[in-house]
Amino acid sequence: MLVDRRARGAVMALFAVNGATYNSLVPRFPALRDGLGLSNAELGTAIAAFPAAALVFGVLAGPLIARFGSGRVAAAVSLLGAVLLPLVALAPGWWALAAALFVLGLTDAWTDAGMNAQGLVVQDRYGRSIINGLHATWSVAAVGAGLLGAGAAGLGVPIGWHLGAVAVVLVVTSAVAWVFTVPDSAGHVDAAAGVGMRSVLRSRPAVLGLLAIAGLMVCSGAVEDSSASWGAVYLRDDLGAGAFVAGLPFVAFQVFMTAGRLGGDRVVDRFGAVRIARFGALVAAVALAVALLVAHPVAAVAGWAVAGLGVATLFPLAFAAAGTVPGVRPGDGIAVVGFLARLGFLVTPPVIGAIADVSSVGTGLLLVPVAALGAAVLARSLRA
Repeated sequence: MLVDRRARGAVMALFAVNGATYNSLVPRFPALRDGLGLSNAELGTAIAAFPAAALVFGVLAGPLIARFGSGRVAAAVSLLGAVLLPLVALAPGWWALAAALFVLGLTDAWTDAGMNAQGLVVQDRYGRSIINGLHATWSVAAVGAGLLGAGAAGLGVPIGWHLGAVAVVLVVTSAVAWVFTVPDSAGHVDAAAGVGMRSVLRSRPAVLGLLAIAGLMVCSGAVEDSSASWGAVYLRDDLGAGAFVAGLPFVAFQVFMTAGRLGGDRVVDRFGAVRIARFGALVAAVALAVALLVAHPVAAVAGWAVAGLGVATLFPLAFAAAGTVPGVRPGDGIAVVGFLARLGFLVTPPVIGAIADVSSVGTGLLLVPVAALGAAVLARSLRA
């Protein structure tokens, strides 16, 4: 039991490091832009290198996990990402910045797959759901890192000193976590010794299962992204809210989503993944639809808060389901659905933006409750 507790602590640490790494950098983007003399467009294209790495090489995490084990891959790549973090501050120009963010994005994608696969191994040892709590740890670390970065920027702390200090903590945490990760369980080892992705792609049930889970993640991601990408814009442009109130949808969504993940394991154990996911997605759909129809700042903030609670368990449960698709190695399943979900994330914001240009942001956001309904329909893909 002590080994299991240590393993759980190790994987929680890996989730925390992953949540803190990139989000430590986000508040310092203005300083990076100004220091390198970049335009907003140049900064945006450099930042795009981060998700591009996951799209290009993210699926390679599966073979790595099959070869070396989920714990070793997650800890090693997590440590590498932490080492690379302060190097972003040393970039002398646009190309160096884009290259550093590309490599950092690669470590993020591989760590993401490895830590979720290791989380499923530890969950098997516990015999009950813990995956939602692990993702709650990621959320808390991400918010904390963002607040720390914002504070450092506000106090004028040089970006190199800030990221260097963060990197030291993350490197030590990753190294300690590495010691206490556990080998993949017998079921995971048997699966890892099985067929590779080429054979899986010729299996119609496996392909359909992965596509359904990825579709669920795309729908859930559309709900999550809406608060960050469009919440403030909607409240300011359509509802005339001030700058402070306009920032509340994202905060409310993140707080309630974290709370939902903290308590998600208990309700999933009691009622089952499919039932909880479907109910939560329907709640999110209704909350956002009502909020958009009422068209008031208070309703908008409340709607996104309830939506955050509703979709809190969808991503953790989708990763867990991807790791148990019959005939698919756990690492491959997690890496593939993550890859497909990222493709969807690139499509949703521009579509909403295009509708907003033609009509209004509120009209474009009507796609979000529709996406939540889609998640409710696809919730059956979470059945083991």
